Parts: sequence; structure tokens; C-alpha cells
Amino acid sequence: MEDKKIVDLYWNRNEEAIAESQQKYGHYCYSIAYHILYNNEDSQECVNDTFLKAWEAMPPHRPTILSTFLGKITRRLALNYYRNQNAQKRGGQEITCSFDELEAMIPTQSLVDEQLKSEEITKILNAFLENMDPGQRKVFVCRYWYCESIEEIADRFHFSQSKVKMILKRNRDKLREQLEKEGVFYEIG
Repeated sequence: MEDKKIVDLYWNRNEEAIAESQQKYGHYCYSIAYHILYNNEDSQECVNDTFLKAWEAMPPHRPTILSTFLGKITRRLALNYYRNQNAQKRGGQEITCSFDELEAMIPTQSLVDEQLKSEEITKILNAFLENMDPGQRKVFVCRYWYCESIEEIADRFHFSQSKVKMILKRNRDKLREQLEKEGVFYEIG
């Protein structure tokens, strides 16, 4: 079924919308959740919650790209679930590794400044991604949006792991330069 028709089902409060979403995007959403949670049951629960959140969000929202809309919901839910489950401990999962790689680039903000900085950083990041080489952008997004491991990315793009690491390092450095130029990043300590 086309995305527009699925969105119409949500808007008409037709429960078939959830079944159609599950059929078309269930695996996609599961993949996003699994790369963050690394647990089958938690990932499936996250996917189920995604469709519930989509049901609650439509209306008033009418997404034009349903896959992106559902992906954002899934990622947000999975990250929240991960934070709740790991509040007292830090593990070696890929989400921790990928966050650690970017952590030093964005300074800690006061709660008052947090929302404004978040919006500013989002604009800078979107512009940065738009100007990237498409192949390198895919690697960057796989690592930092989908939280895929270096090994998974290397296999996906038929690169060596060292090439993936170099692509990520160079682009983190370029992003740091862009954040510095925009006055968002500063050296801490």
C-alpha cells in the first residue's frame, strides 16, 4: 500500500493503518531499534510502541515521508529505552561507541540553552550532511543515525574496517571544524 493511503488510514482512525505500517515498515523499524538495543524482545516492543506513537501523532501530523516519520519515532523510543535501561552503567554496545565518538564535539549546555542549541546544531548538521559526498554521508548516517558497527558498515559498503574508521574520523573532524566556525563547539578544559 502507498504511504499516502496508510497515512489516510491513520487520519481516518482505521486500525488497518497499524497492520499496513507493520507489514511495510516493521522490519525497517526493527532494524533501527535493534542496532540501538541489541535485544530482540526490547526491539520488538519498541516497534510496537512506534506504531502506537504514530497512531497518537496522526492527526494532527501528516507526514509526507512515512518511513522517515516512523524511523524517527523508533529511534527516539529506542534511545529513551536504552537510556532508561543503562542509566547506572555504560556498556560496550555500538550505541555507546558511536555516541562516545561524537560526545566531545558538542559541549554540555545548561537546560535553558539546551533547546536553542539543539535546534542550531540540527541546522548545522543538516547543512553538513547535504554538502558531504553521498557515499561518505551513507557511512556517516549508518554509524551515527542507525548505530551500526564498523564491521557492519564495512560489510555493507565492501570497505575495509580501517577505511570506514578513516571516513568517520575525517568527517568528524570536518564536522568539528564546522561547529567551531559556527561558534557551537569550543574546547572544554
